[in-house]
Amino acid sequence: MRFKSRLKIDEEFNLSSTADIAFLLIIFFMVTTAFGTTRGLEMTLPKKQKTQEATTTEAVLIEIHRDGSISLDGMPSSVSDIQSYLEPKLARNPNKFVLVKSDLSAKYKVLVSVIDELRQANVKNISIPTQKEIQQWGQYAGGGS
Repeated sequence: MRFKSRLKIDEEFNLSSTADIAFLLIIFFMVTTAFGTTRGLEMTLPKKQKTQEATTTEAVLIEIHRDGSISLDGMPSSVSDIQSYLEPKLARNPNKFVLVKSDLSAKYKVLVSVIDELRQANVKNISIPTQKEIQQWGQYAGGGS
């Protein structure tokens, strides 16, 4: 005599709980992931103190143009010429001001290269004027002995 088995094994596998676990793991990893920080330029901002006004004859003007070219005191030049141009000026006055005026459309890569060259030349006083300051000064004629 044959008995019928009352235990019937469910042949289905419930995938809904597996999907829930997968989504929970995705959310967990998204929340706990540490994103890399972007590196920037290290610049020490001036402390609040009485500032010295630089006249146009004391400062060296470096202009960065829209196309990425630069000029030193109004003369077309390249980034690699900055150190040799500043060397005699810094020998006479180690506290020489350098104004870096950049076109709004110029690439940041050129600005970073210029600042790197200025640091290698041991320039202590670098000024990057804002658009408002540039408008207040009017057209800078350049110059710098």
